[in-house]
Amino acid sequence: MNMFVDQIKIEVHAGKGGDGMVAFRREKYVPNGGPAGGDGGRGGSIILKVDEGLRTLMDFRYHRIFKAKNGGNGMSKQMTGPSAEDTIIAVPQGTTVRDLDTGEIIGDLVEKDQELVVAKGGRGGRGNIHFASAKNPAPEIAENGEPGEDHYLELELKMLADVGLIGFPSVGKSTLLSVVTGAKPKIAAYEFTTLTPNLGMVMLPDGRDFAMADMPGLIEGASKGVGLGLKFLRHIERTRVLLHLVDMSSEDPHQAIERYRQINKELANYDPELLKRPQIVVATKMDLPNSADNLAAFKADLAADKTLEKQPEIFPISAVTHQGVQQLMQLTADLLDKTPAFDSESHDKELVAEYRAAAPDKKDEADFTITKDEDGTWVLGGEKLIRLFKMTDLTHEESQLRFARQLRHMGVDDALRAKGVQDGDLVRIEKFVFEFIQ
Repeated sequence: MNMFVDQIKIEVHAGKGGDGMVAFRREKYVPNGGPAGGDGGRGGSIILKVDEGLRTLMDFRYHRIFKAKNGGNGMSKQMTGPSAEDTIIAVPQGTTVRDLDTGEIIGDLVEKDQELVVAKGGRGGRGNIHFASAKNPAPEIAENGEPGEDHYLELELKMLADVGLIGFPSVGKSTLLSVVTGAKPKIAAYEFTTLTPNLGMVMLPDGRDFAMADMPGLIEGASKGVGLGLKFLRHIERTRVLLHLVDMSSEDPHQAIERYRQINKELANYDPELLKRPQIVVATKMDLPNSADNLAAFKADLAADKTLEKQPEIFPISAVTHQGVQQLMQLTADLLDKTPAFDSESHDKELVAEYRAAAPDKKDEADFTITKDEDGTWVLGGEKLIRLFKMTDLTHEESQLRFARQLRHMGVDDALRAKGVQDGDLVRIEKFVFEFIQ
């Protein structure tokens, strides 16, 4: 079964840095050896990388949680632990990455072999060699490794095509694509035959080439989720030229103008910028009996339409008999040569401006938070405080005392007193509970 997946949610968890070590030199004939604990290795990062061989996000349907390895712990004799390898995740070209916690687009992967670090591995903790001083030449202090980043992401695939084929179902988009490219889309005499976007390369005799894709499921109401349109309208965003196919074989001479207007209305409802793209109106199925009369009626309806700023160029073809197809491809290539490359990244930034304004600014976040449980236990939180806590080796008393000094320096003690903490009250950081002493 050919299933197209163009939007998926995943979790990425970078590796934790390795723990630093508390160790001392104990070599024979070496007096006053001193500290010799090494640093921990760096944790593995999660990296997305473009793979031109992929066409969908299908691989993520059954594998949505990715975890990188942790760094190795530090060793004696000042030896640093091994760093973990990064986890590389292959994604198709044209993948946009959005952070679900902030709503912000963090990357747009459109170039060959382009990489994006989506979760950074934690640095290794420092061994006790870094904490030696004149006052404390033999410290029993070492850091645990820094936690790796965790993120919840949405991957969205937008096909990279120079030319997009738009129009109502069964107007001949798939037939035209099969004639001018090597693509082999499913073709049948009923609507919604095409359930997935199809992509092919057009090669012209003069050496020029361009990518062409048909966009299925566009009907009235597509921009509001009717049919398949909303699912695939996003793929039109990256195209530079649109070929608007209009069926001329109907029994109703005015059906062509009605459907032409409906498709343009759906494009405008989804994104008004799409109507600014160069568009060629392609009159299809000109080999059928009513087509010539319907084309004349279509041109007359367009000429009478006062809402149009500019009369579109109409190009009649028959994909079955190949009438006008080669000339249409030449005209399309000429139009592409005059059309600048579309800056999809700036467009995506415009789309998410409202999200960026609402996203929390980490610079404004408090270093710590204080709440109180129902049982009277004070609970400390906050990203910076929790990070320091996780990097503290609580198995050594000197490390505990260092952490207490860090809390005092951050102002935690004064903030607790301001909240009304009493001598002997319990204070909790995650699962670690201690007694507050004035």
